[in-house]
Amino acid sequence: MSALIKLEKVGKTYFRGKEPIEVLKDLDLEMPEGAFEALMGPSGSGKSTLLNLIAGLDSVTSGTISVSGVNLGAMSEGQRAHWRSQNVGFIFQTYNLLPVLTAAENVELPLLLAPLSSAERKTRSLTALRAVGLEERGHHRPDQLSGGQQQRVAIARAIVTDPKIIVADEPTGDLDRVSANQILELLVKMNKELKKTIVMVTHDPAAAERASIVRHLDKGQLT
Repeated sequence: MSALIKLEKVGKTYFRGKEPIEVLKDLDLEMPEGAFEALMGPSGSGKSTLLNLIAGLDSVTSGTISVSGVNLGAMSEGQRAHWRSQNVGFIFQTYNLLPVLTAAENVELPLLLAPLSSAERKTRSLTALRAVGLEERGHHRPDQLSGGQQQRVAIARAIVTDPKIIVADEPTGDLDRVSANQILELLVKMNKELKKTIVMVTHDPAAAERASIVRHLDKGQLT
């Protein structure tokens, strides 16, 4: 399989005042299309930074990162934002749902920038909710849903634009074990049935076991 995500000699440095903080160093990495990979490592190892680079939320300090042959480092912030909207779905530890909107309206949000009619957006939103088993809860607001249900709404929002890649940052971190297992089973389903490439940061070995490949980061390097 050819690499969907390719990092070559990637470095990322932040500055605290004038002091440079090197988070990633000369990192090489390839992920094939359709992979489900977990990133593990201690706090401060660079996991979330790497996830943000893959998702186009941040830019590299050195080296190159390409997705589907597109060099993300050569893009402006505006170009990267447009690329993200078409290629990446996001799942976070905190569900980031808007409390004043229903589940269906939250799922619809990424489609507001797309050239779709209101009816088309609603149809896609319901299709995504059906994929996560929550079609009948579309009219409920987040405070009327359990934590596990809210995360399923967040997954529906992540897939509603039919992205190539889903990035998940501690997607089960706020959930009990039963709810966490349901979310992980759903991610496996998205990977196997919908052929989504998934990159997941997790501290949880039980979550990492669901991935096909587990990578360990330490002090900005893969070990």
